[in-house]
Amino acid sequence: MKLLDMSEDEIRRAFREGTIKVSVYGLGHVGSPILAAWLQAGASAIGVDVDEEKVQKLNRGESPVDEPCLIDIFRKALEEGRLEATSDGVWASKETHVKIIAVPTLIDDEGRPNLDALVSAARSIASGLKEGDLVILESSVPPGTTRGVLKPVLEQISGMRAGKDFGLAYSPERISEGRALRDIVESYPKVVGGIDTRSTEVAANLYSMVTKRGVIKLSSDLAAELEKLAEGVYRDVNIALANEIASLCRRLGVDYDEVRMAANSQPYSHLHRPGTGVGGLCIPIYPKFLMWKAKEVGMDLPLTDTARTINENMPEEVSRLVREGMERLGMTNPKLVVLGLAFRGDVPDSRLSPTYDLVRHLLSMGVREIVVHDPLIKEDPKLDELGIPLTDNLIEALRGAEVAVISTDHSMYRMRSSELFQLSDGLRLIVDGRHVIEVDSVPAGALYIGVGRPWMGGGS
Repeated sequence: MKLLDMSEDEIRRAFREGTIKVSVYGLGHVGSPILAAWLQAGASAIGVDVDEEKVQKLNRGESPVDEPCLIDIFRKALEEGRLEATSDGVWASKETHVKIIAVPTLIDDEGRPNLDALVSAARSIASGLKEGDLVILESSVPPGTTRGVLKPVLEQISGMRAGKDFGLAYSPERISEGRALRDIVESYPKVVGGIDTRSTEVAANLYSMVTKRGVIKLSSDLAAELEKLAEGVYRDVNIALANEIASLCRRLGVDYDEVRMAANSQPYSHLHRPGTGVGGLCIPIYPKFLMWKAKEVGMDLPLTDTARTINENMPEEVSRLVREGMERLGMTNPKLVVLGLAFRGDVPDSRLSPTYDLVRHLLSMGVREIVVHDPLIKEDPKLDELGIPLTDNLIEALRGAEVAVISTDHSMYRMRSSELFQLSDGLRLIVDGRHVIEVDSVPAGALYIGVGRPWMGGGS
């Protein structure tokens, strides 16, 4: 079956009949929900990953990642014979007509994109690529990657030409962890841009059977790549603006949340929330992809660069608030508990979490007794390397603590200040890096400070 030679009606009929088979390369926080979305739409699919543990989990009907709703979909598809998982990417490519790449793309220490996983997946796909197949890249990448990196690998190894013998398109994932499947199927339109018109049309036709919000067809793969990064940079810049204004509010003795609420009553204002920093494998990386590409074409992105610097400096800013609070209260060598390791509230994911930098800054200023609490993360090798204990027991973490620093906006931390002070008899300082605390009272001899809130308490 040559997918590219089929009409729209033929593709839809073949999809419904289960004769079009899909492979998803990468079974992480992006690839697993993508796989589930296609299975939920009725497709037959193969999940591919180099991690044998993920492959074995999927073949047992378990989810390789902790995301709502995936397990039921995987188990149903296994029972119906529509799902299997493998680490053999060449075989998966031979067996399928649509190949979706959702492997991680990273930044090295020099700020250069690391596309090794993408190239590896491309080599496997190319070795099993057939005439009429369609390859879709969903990983977030620097602009020009589909055409400049993926296409040459596929063509060189397969001996075929993209746009003539096989289709090639870019369609960015647009998901948030913790609601990934819902985002794919229900929340947003799918964006598609191919290297040629036929690739775009076939990809859009297929995605229209997976997503309920329709498909936006862009003029090219390059436009689609840029669209994805623009979404992330928009958020990064606005978070940086929030952090900057929050710092000013704190120094002026004003609550940023009050300012934000009033400002956002105006429809053209959308101030974000301030915080300890920006983590995850998305927002911190997208600006660097854009800045790297901009330098390639001889230009700078000063606004994007400044915003990234502001957000990267927030863990140090929070540590300075800790130091100032300790000095105001005359503390020496207190036990300090950091509340939250995850990069975002209510997800069990610590990748690029600002908490790591926060802990390093606290250690560098001489704090020696530090405990990190997270209700969703049981163990963490990075904290182990730093010699920092991690617990999911809040009472245990707070026992004997004099300082509490809120780094992640987990729902369980949303409480009144009086409640948090009562959880530890010796607690004297709360540094709220996420504005999750409702300040109702501060005990005598104690202090509260938020990244965008003034000092409260301190009376004897």
